[in-house]
Amino acid sequence: MDYSREIVTLFENDDVLAVYKPEGLTSIPANVGEENLLSLLAPRIPGRLYVVHRLDKEASGVILFARNAAAHKYLNDQFGCHAVHKTYVALTHGIIAEAHGAIDRPLRRFGSGRMGVDPQGKPSVTEFRVLERLAVYTLLEAYPLTGRRHQIRVHLYSIGHPIVGDPRYGDMTVQRRFPRLMLHAQAIAFRLPTGEEVTVEAPIPKSFQTVVESIRRLEEV
Repeated sequence: MDYSREIVTLFENDDVLAVYKPEGLTSIPANVGEENLLSLLAPRIPGRLYVVHRLDKEASGVILFARNAAAHKYLNDQFGCHAVHKTYVALTHGIIAEAHGAIDRPLRRFGSGRMGVDPQGKPSVTEFRVLERLAVYTLLEAYPLTGRRHQIRVHLYSIGHPIVGDPRYGDMTVQRRFPRLMLHAQAIAFRLPTGEEVTVEAPIPKSFQTVVESIRRLEEV
């Protein structure tokens, strides 16, 4: 199945719903009348859905919703104490020399919805591991230990490696050449209210794979 545009259920029980969010779709209502993931799910899912966290509009991947108030509190508590483990895949501009590392830089919100590094900002940490180096790009996994807005995007931009196709961070004349933000929420690990540990994964969509494969082909020329 091509996950690029479909909203697919990845995990479901009486307490939790995990779905695949395509890129280009907001997680929750941002503007009046704007199509969003929550509004598209509501007619399909009986009962109320509770928002637990969000994914950036331009990103794709797995996202969780609670299906009752008790599960909502239980999941929020896990997010609050950083007990939820998230894995993202990103393609960045430039070659990252280190095989792995951590970006520990406080973030705060600036004008026009942008985030940036600031000593007075909130503590923010993102760990990463390089998967592959491609021409002048780096494919990596990112593990946000905190949950700030645009955290992975800003942290990578702050070390000189903006995510490919990012419409907010990086050289816009270059970023516009790419069809999507190359950031995908691949997996999320958490504990159900029953105590059971669960990891939900979202396959990398064709829209992401196509960009990576096109770069690999250029390397072979």
